[in-house]
Amino acid sequence: MGDWAAGQVLPDIPRFYTALAEWLSCILCMREVIRRYSGWKFWGIAAAAFMIQSFFLVFTGGLDGPLWMLCMAAAVFLMFCFLRVSCDISTMDVGYVCVKAFVLAEFMASLEWQLHCFFFYGIGWESLWIGLVLLLAVYGGVFLVMQWISSRYISNKERMNLTGRELLFAAVIGISVFLMSNIGFVYSNTPFSGRYASDIFNVRTLIDLGGLAILVAYHIQRLHLRAQHDLESMEMILHNQYTQYQQSQETLDLINYKYHDLKHHIIALRAEENKEKRNAYLDQMENEIKDYEAQNKTGNKVLDTLLTSKNLYCMRNGIALTYVVDGARLDFMDVMDICSIFGNALDNAIECEKKIAEKEKRMIHVSMFVQQSFLLIRFENYYEGELAFDRNLPVTTKKEATFHGYGLRSLQHTVHKYGGELDINVEDNWFRLKILIPI
Repeated sequence: MGDWAAGQVLPDIPRFYTALAEWLSCILCMREVIRRYSGWKFWGIAAAAFMIQSFFLVFTGGLDGPLWMLCMAAAVFLMFCFLRVSCDISTMDVGYVCVKAFVLAEFMASLEWQLHCFFFYGIGWESLWIGLVLLLAVYGGVFLVMQWISSRYISNKERMNLTGRELLFAAVIGISVFLMSNIGFVYSNTPFSGRYASDIFNVRTLIDLGGLAILVAYHIQRLHLRAQHDLESMEMILHNQYTQYQQSQETLDLINYKYHDLKHHIIALRAEENKEKRNAYLDQMENEIKDYEAQNKTGNKVLDTLLTSKNLYCMRNGIALTYVVDGARLDFMDVMDICSIFGNALDNAIECEKKIAEKEKRMIHVSMFVQQSFLLIRFENYYEGELAFDRNLPVTTKKEATFHGYGLRSLQHTVHKYGGELDINVEDNWFRLKILIPI
């Protein structure tokens, strides 16, 4: 057939088609992050954004050259505003999502219009209905493919916590793709411009496809590296909890030896003649030993050691730790998993109580019992302030958020390992963490 566009001046993509592609791309990319609104509120904002985007692009349709590129920059800014209003993520995260949405929109619009021109001007199928079917097929097909990739490889909605370097990398890709794919429409005498309209269309579509593939691959790889880092961090926390347990066990063994020796000293002292006050003092010491022997006996040696260690730490920091726990119910659980659940939950509670100024309000209570066929573990501590949640877990209040917040996530991972669930809420100045595990 030869060059179907040789000698022809083909029209560029209609501005309404571009606006529709940009709007659909924003909607699609929002599925990967946390939205601020849902239901009619979200779709009301989306409808307003689509009307503004369409009006702006159609109204500026006569511009060309550098003015056209400025117009496209303004259109990207409108996409950014739509994403910023609709998504509950940081500004840097919005910028990253906006770059990805823009490159996706460029590819979607370019592919559809290249096929449109081929059928209309190359084959001669000039029909309004064919144009509408082609528009729906290409836009819908690209939308479904990207949705499948998102659900297959990007399953969790999250805050990405992008760094400036990562955003810069994505922005460079987006700008490079846009400039290289559209330079033939702005300037005809460049090393990157084609002789015919079909050449320019091919270059634009292929460059947009390549840029989109790079961004998607980069995003998937970034999520993989982040998941690997999270897993390594949680394993490190779990190992640290187990190490603390071992150290506490050695300390408690030494204390037990000392108390055992002290009993013999008391027996020796009683054999001698003593005054009444000394006898009373010795009776008091013996009672304290009995109290020590009776405390922290839950029926599980691992839990006994961990609770005793945490209790001693709480006593040094003016925190009242109480618990009613049937440790025998934990026989089915691995030692390291017991350390992960109780160690991380108590560390989180202790960290919170240390920030309470009034020591009489520093209180932690732990309870564990069986309800029907479930093991119910409850951690409660006094709390002042408000909490923000991300994926049903509190967002860390520490300044270096990148290196904190893994304790509860490690706990959640361990609970899910046994088919359980956890629930966290704050009510009446009490932070409550509930764990439900089937047994």
